[in-house]
Amino acid sequence: MGIFIIIVILKVIRFYSYLLFAYALLSWFPGASQSTIGRLIGELTEPIIKPFRRFNLQIGGLDFTIFAVMIALNLLSEVLIRLFS
Repeated sequence: MGIFIIIVILKVIRFYSYLLFAYALLSWFPGASQSTIGRLIGELTEPIIKPFRRFNLQIGGLDFTIFAVMIALNLLSEVLIRLFS
C-alpha cells in the first residue's frame, strides 16, 4: 500500500513538471496565457509557484522561478525514490 502512494505522488510530481513547462512556454506567445487553456494552467501552477516568487529569481529580465520550482520537484522525487526503494 505504501509503495502505491509513493508511485501516485511521483506521477503527480511528473504531471506538475509538465504543467510548469507548458506554463513557461505560454509566456513566449502573446495572449496565450489569456486563453482558456492558459488560464487553466495558470490556476493549477500558481499555488506551487507563489512561494518561490518571494526569492526574487528575476535576473536580467528573465524569471527563473519556474526553473527553481522544477528543480525542487525533481529533488523531492529523488528523495522519495531513495527513501522508499
